[in-house]
Amino acid sequence: MLDKLMFYFQYPFVRYALVVGILIAFCSSLLGVTLVLKRFSFIGDGLSHVAFGAMAVATVLNLTSNMLLILPVTVICAVLLLRTGQNTKIKGDAAVAMISVGALALGYLLMNLFSTSANLTGDVCSTLFGSTSILTLSKGEVWLCVAISVLVIAVFLLLYHKIFAVTFDENFAQATGTKANFYNLIIAIVIALVIVLAMNLVGSLLISALVIFPALSSMRIFKSFGSVIICSAIFSVVCAAIGILISILAGTPVGSTIVAIDIGGFIMFWLAGAVMGGIAK
Repeated sequence: MLDKLMFYFQYPFVRYALVVGILIAFCSSLLGVTLVLKRFSFIGDGLSHVAFGAMAVATVLNLTSNMLLILPVTVICAVLLLRTGQNTKIKGDAAVAMISVGALALGYLLMNLFSTSANLTGDVCSTLFGSTSILTLSKGEVWLCVAISVLVIAVFLLLYHKIFAVTFDENFAQATGTKANFYNLIIAIVIALVIVLAMNLVGSLLISALVIFPALSSMRIFKSFGSVIICSAIFSVVCAAIGILISILAGTPVGSTIVAIDIGGFIMFWLAGAVMGGIAK
């Protein structure tokens, strides 16, 4: 198996896939803890459906680069989700459901009406559940992912204390002069960037797994915010790397394989947390 891996690593597309997968997993895990604690973890699911709808529109318009439309539309919808979620008449979970289902339905409708592909079902399934595009990345796409990942990490590190404040007690943060709405907006925009990057890796319907599983797994063992963040990042990177390597060796879908590894990791952490809790008692 080791010889086979070394053979595959001779090819640039394998190295590109591993780099991009690890960066996306790392960025997702950083924001996942905040989203889970704020009970807004399904914003990833909602935005991924929006990205699918935008991709359908970009395909219909025959744009040379889908990113030109998908990225700004997803960011705008992230802002709308934040604003609508603060509305007393439309709660956050309802806003996510409303926008995500609408975008998914419209995207699929457009692809049916204006499809130029003979394999519409295959195209839709590969977009929703992940495709092999992660294995056909160009050097330019890899550098774009690196640049956006560096931006996401820098924003998180620079605003760490503010993000911590709005995560645990938004009302108190506002009372002490922290612009909670502004930092919530930053979080929404950054997660939108990560979602767009992750579409090619795990597919629209599986993106939430990269956000939720690392955070929930880490919370089974660690209690402090900093410890959970660090453990979540390590968990996510290790699972993504293992999932990509297994996918390459076994020929399985990349996204589904990573999510399966995440589920296995969560079960291990859950058991470890239960054992440690029993010992502590």
